[in-house]
Amino acid sequence: MTAPIQIGKHILTSKVWVAPMSGVTDMPFRLLLHRLGAGLVVSEMIASLNLSKGNVKSMERAAGAGRINPLVVQLAGREARWMAVGAKMAVEAGADIVDINMGCPARKVVSGQSGSALMRVPELALELIEATIGAVDVPVTLKMRLGWDDDMLNAPQIAKAAERAGVKMIVVHGRTRCQFYKGSANWAAVKATKDAVSIPVIVNGDIRTPDDISAAMEQSGAAGVMVGRGLVGAPWRIRDMNARIDGAPVPKALTIDEQLAIILEHYADIIDFYEPGKGIRMARKHLSAYVDLAPLDMPGTERARARSAICQMLEPADVIAALKALYAGKVLEQAA
Repeated sequence: MTAPIQIGKHILTSKVWVAPMSGVTDMPFRLLLHRLGAGLVVSEMIASLNLSKGNVKSMERAAGAGRINPLVVQLAGREARWMAVGAKMAVEAGADIVDINMGCPARKVVSGQSGSALMRVPELALELIEATIGAVDVPVTLKMRLGWDDDMLNAPQIAKAAERAGVKMIVVHGRTRCQFYKGSANWAAVKATKDAVSIPVIVNGDIRTPDDISAAMEQSGAAGVMVGRGLVGAPWRIRDMNARIDGAPVPKALTIDEQLAIILEHYADIIDFYEPGKGIRMARKHLSAYVDLAPLDMPGTERARARSAICQMLEPADVIAALKALYAGKVLEQAA
């Protein structure tokens, strides 16, 4: 086993990290993955301008201060002053690490000259990086792509400038912005960034299985991996991923009852975290994925009906009862 990754004073327990995913990595899901052994879980992207106008207490609750350690809050923005203000507010709310988003390819983000659009203007990107670092006394990290397009693969150059400015770690998604999520992530292309700097570089994109981890690490030379949607519906996969990256024995597979216990704990956290009614809605994306991936011997049409029935329920008690029945191998009356 190689030495653990350290960011500032934080020595991380695992080299398998969880990517920020809008609408997915809310506090309950990050808390679950933290419990299951993720080395780092990053908050959903927060617009620095919006954060600067927000309430620290609500931000503290959403981010998971006191429950997730180290707590990483990711900021996006296009103006140095608001990145600085946002970073200060994130730290006041409990952030141990502030991450800068320069990788989001979404049109609504890029059209505002944030996210991966910053890779087209390295001078502005560096200005935002320096403002963020200068505003806080916690480590600042950076997430980006290979570049804007195939004619602008400037991640290594931006990484070197970021390291000189004081960035402590960099994550690179193995696609350009113009690829969005099409095709396959080019893990080998991340190596140029890894070789350009002395700080840890983490590889991201299309990493869903332990075999993916082995290939991504070998091709990129990265210090660790960042996993995203491969954990939705099966967050316990992170156990096998940790074992692979550490060269440890594969852990014993969870029984169906153990999986159900994790799902019910996650669901309870969602319902408890959100205001009445909202938790029911926010849980549906996760419930849908759990049902789709449940290790149950049932026809696809029956599984689809069960998923639809559970996701339409309006009372948490009904959802819990339906999940228990489904995992016990019973056909749901509502899905018949």
